[in-house]
Amino acid sequence: MFQKALGVRQYHVASVLCQRAKVAMSHFEPNEYIRYDLLEKNIDIVRKRLNRPLTLSEKIVYGHLDDPAKQEIERGKTYLRLRPDRVAMQDATAQMAMLQFISSGLPKVAVPSTIHCDHLIEAQLGGEKDLRRAKDINQEVYNFLATAGAKYGVGFWRPGSGIIHQIILENYAYPGVLLIGTDSHTPNGGGLGGICIGVGGADAVDVMAGIPWELKCPKVIGVKLTGSLSGWTSPKDVILKVAGILTVKGGTGAIVEYHGPGVDSISCTGMATICNMGAEIGATTSVFPYNHRMKKYLSKTGREDIAKLADEYKDHLVPDPGCHYDQLIEINLNELKPHINGPFTPDLAHPVAEVGTVAEKEGWPLDIRVGLIGSCTNSSYEDMGRSAAVAKQALAHGLKCKSQFTITPGSEQIRATIERDGYAQILREVGGIVLANACGPCIGQWDRKDIKKGEKNTIVTSYNRNFTGRNDANPETHAFVTSPEIVTALAIAGTLKFNPETDFLTGKDGKKFKLEAPDADELPRAEFDPGQDTYQHPPKDSSGQRVDVSPTSQRLQLLEPFDKWDGKDLEDLQILIKVKGKCTTDHISAAGPWLKFRGHLDNISNNLLIGAINIENGKANSVRNAVTQEFGPVPDTARYYKKHGIRWVVIGDENYGEGSSREHAALEPRHLGGRAIITKSFARIHETNLKKQGLLPLTFADPADYNKIHPVDKLTIQGLKDFAPGKPLKCIIKHPNGTQETILLNHTFNETQIEWFRAGSALNRMKELQQQ
Repeated sequence: MFQKALGVRQYHVASVLCQRAKVAMSHFEPNEYIRYDLLEKNIDIVRKRLNRPLTLSEKIVYGHLDDPAKQEIERGKTYLRLRPDRVAMQDATAQMAMLQFISSGLPKVAVPSTIHCDHLIEAQLGGEKDLRRAKDINQEVYNFLATAGAKYGVGFWRPGSGIIHQIILENYAYPGVLLIGTDSHTPNGGGLGGICIGVGGADAVDVMAGIPWELKCPKVIGVKLTGSLSGWTSPKDVILKVAGILTVKGGTGAIVEYHGPGVDSISCTGMATICNMGAEIGATTSVFPYNHRMKKYLSKTGREDIAKLADEYKDHLVPDPGCHYDQLIEINLNELKPHINGPFTPDLAHPVAEVGTVAEKEGWPLDIRVGLIGSCTNSSYEDMGRSAAVAKQALAHGLKCKSQFTITPGSEQIRATIERDGYAQILREVGGIVLANACGPCIGQWDRKDIKKGEKNTIVTSYNRNFTGRNDANPETHAFVTSPEIVTALAIAGTLKFNPETDFLTGKDGKKFKLEAPDADELPRAEFDPGQDTYQHPPKDSSGQRVDVSPTSQRLQLLEPFDKWDGKDLEDLQILIKVKGKCTTDHISAAGPWLKFRGHLDNISNNLLIGAINIENGKANSVRNAVTQEFGPVPDTARYYKKHGIRWVVIGDENYGEGSSREHAALEPRHLGGRAIITKSFARIHETNLKKQGLLPLTFADPADYNKIHPVDKLTIQGLKDFAPGKPLKCIIKHPNGTQETILLNHTFNETQIEWFRAGSALNRMKELQQQ
């Protein structure tokens, strides 16, 4: 009955239906086949219905519709029911995703799924030592993920394998795939022509359960590239430029689709870099059309059969001539200059030639304390080669880095190959430390010793995100993002004032010299060295497999169902905090040292909103308890309200919840008694995560109404008995002096999502359907 109600598809059905060509999605899953025939069939159905040319993203998205003949399709408005091809989870988010899947009661995942251990390895001493330490500290969590993967049919990539997005590019992404991943930088796979979308764990559970996955029909932003990259300008500069144009919320609700003659000058991994950082503009995902660069990468990574099949279906893997974009941006790559974005936000764009002058004017530290290359955004073979090419020039003149310098290989395959080809040694000789194949400092997993907290300093990275305190938990660290080669040049010079295109360095012999623009192979001339085998296949028979969660564990906790809606309006909600300004998922649920509690909902809830700025006093983690009138930490106040039966609400500003896909930012407020989050606007993933957990993400019908609400007010949300799509809710603001105001609150709930709210969560609703 559950399968009939939800339209669940059976495991391995793809292998039965595929007839034209049987090519496996991955050599790890030889019986799971690419369904270009079904993609073609669905595209033909939709094309006849819409009677217009289609963009590439429309072809792939609509090609995965559950019911292409009847699905209502309107960009930016309707909700699509989709059938993704696969799921990928990183270890920090996989814990909660697998705990929710266990709670569902289902025996096996319905689509190919993988877990990747990359987030829990702290950068401290260097690759091997840090990896050994992480395996020891995180043994309980790694064992849980390994056994859960074995029990439920999920592939498991052990710690040291590499960063999830590089592993996906090397093994799982392919042109035309629809992949969802529990990490906001899942769009990295768009560099190989796939629609790869970051989601919360509850969305992943839907897909793993075989339920059609819902996504608001995306708008499409076209970025036309002309000219070609050359010199110091890199693929990273394309997205740094786009981020400056669109800002951190300009891509919300849209897929960014790159096209034009300039695309062919960018390597496959360079395209992945551009798509990866598209998360920083709020885009649903980003994608490039299939071309010879992708074909070359597929062949080099042992997937020539996929490349040949993609050639057969190429017309469906590129946009139609004359297709319409909701917005069009044009960038001439001949004119594009190297960029560096920051500090504190990834959309504050500067040409490298100008950033030093701007820094002097703004009072940003010019001295660069650390340069860091790698991360899921820039850790390819080509990236490492271009950085090594810069470092080699410095070494030839007797120079080493003036700044500290770290290198993070993207995968075990990249690490092994750059060791074999000498890149790693060059980077060590110039002063670098090669870290583990993991996220490390990019996500705050960095045991930084060279500064004290509160010390003003500058770092430059090839990462994607540079929110306040993200890399090292120091709010005074001014972090800038740029390309790996620019990071390397700046680390050698030691100052933001250096422009490698025009400025000179002084060699050990006292003579001045200028760095030449780096040149490096996009792929190794020999085959990739795979390095150590770090993959665990799920067993064919998992009937004897146990998944243990100790009731006394401080890192893992089985989930209890959230309470159902009581059928009444939400009356006299206390305002926990009215947030001032930017509030990312880092502000709502910090990473860094808190990552160790990602599998324990109660423990990690102790970081709820500790980074958000309270408008009442301008402080972080300090809010007024409405009962005691004392100021205290946000989580403590929330727990006090929960204990005393006081339901509460958060008031937020623009683009609330931007950044990571972490659903803990939605689970924590729900766990501690929150009922609604009211803001001027939401980031896409966070809004969906809130709905999945039975919270109400609501927006002011008039954004100016944000100013009508004060932290001491109480709110009543009316109209929930008649809760319906497109119908605003009323909010009564009750001021302490007895006066009241009424405002309207908008929402984007559809019928299915309203059922989640009524059931208490999407998982509760799934269980209800199983019981029917």
